[in-house]
Amino acid sequence: MSLFSQANFEEDSQKQPAIGHWKPLMPSKGSKEEPETVVQDAGGVDETQSTEQLNVSRLRSSSVEIREKGSEFLKEELHKAQKELKLKDKECERLSKVREQLEQELEELTASLFEEAHKMVREANTKQAASEKQLREARGKIDMLQAEVTALKTLVITSTPSSPNRELHPQLQSPSKTGFRKGHGRNKSTSSAVVSAASQNVTPEPVSRECKELDSILFAEFQAWKESPTLDKSCSFLDRIYREDVGPCLDFTKQELSELVRVAVEQNTLTIEPVASQTLPMVKVSAEECGGPNGFRSQIVTKCALSGLPRTCKHRIMLGDSGNYYYISPSCRARITAVCNFFTYIRYIQQGLVRQDVELMYWEVMRLRREMSLAKLGFYPSEM
Repeated sequence: MSLFSQANFEEDSQKQPAIGHWKPLMPSKGSKEEPETVVQDAGGVDETQSTEQLNVSRLRSSSVEIREKGSEFLKEELHKAQKELKLKDKECERLSKVREQLEQELEELTASLFEEAHKMVREANTKQAASEKQLREARGKIDMLQAEVTALKTLVITSTPSSPNRELHPQLQSPSKTGFRKGHGRNKSTSSAVVSAASQNVTPEPVSRECKELDSILFAEFQAWKESPTLDKSCSFLDRIYREDVGPCLDFTKQELSELVRVAVEQNTLTIEPVASQTLPMVKVSAEECGGPNGFRSQIVTKCALSGLPRTCKHRIMLGDSGNYYYISPSCRARITAVCNFFTYIRYIQQGLVRQDVELMYWEVMRLRREMSLAKLGFYPSEM
């Protein structure tokens, strides 16, 4: 605005005639009023010059005011623009922080999703492998469990401490019946003669009956265990049996293999099977035979793997599904079998399969403990 007013002012000043510059008039010869006219013209020129100077000063002052106002207006606009820029900068900074936070959360979420997916895959593979292993173990244990159930039914139903089965225990038969069976032959007369001779020569002996007395401490421990049956060795009932029977019965010369056998018996993963050939040569070789579950053998071994002594080994054991067979002597088999029979019985008690009085179950446990003690001392049936 100031530049525009200044340009107008210069244009107006150029249009006005110059003051104080005129052509002098030639005085007339007969004129007497020439001096007064000159004086009046000089006074008019002074007034005109002062008016013009006043107008110029006013224009200058107005242009200065306009410039000041324009500068103030521009400063205000500049200040407003700076404020808006600061606000926009803050908003951009906030949005950039939000974007960085979202990107970081997205990366973390992606990583966690991938990790969870890998974890699920690993767990699925582990469960599949465990299921396959359990399936193989279950298929391998079907026959053994069926045999155990049959033996348990015979044991519980037909042979209890209070009413033993005399067919399963021939030693409980009366002497007369035993003599009759021994004298039986093809000829009826001959058999009767033998029976009469036997009745005359053999004097009847009283049948020895076993006397029993219940131990209050052992019975109390069994009753406490029977309230909540468990296979944990920390309870007093099983702790005593481990110390007095199971531990000594499974304490063989080969300590490392003995520990593996004990663990397999506790976990119910031990397999005992007869050897195909009943007559084996006495060869002092290694006690371990590496084979497979199909029964094929890579070598014949007659050295007991547990005692380290050369014996006629008619059975062999396998621990779990390792595929390694160990030949054992009849004495070692009797010791292992006695411990397995004890664990089988208490497992059936734990599962609620034994429906008997507490005292009858207690005496059956004591009988199994006696079998373990006898096997530890070297006594075993001849058929082993």
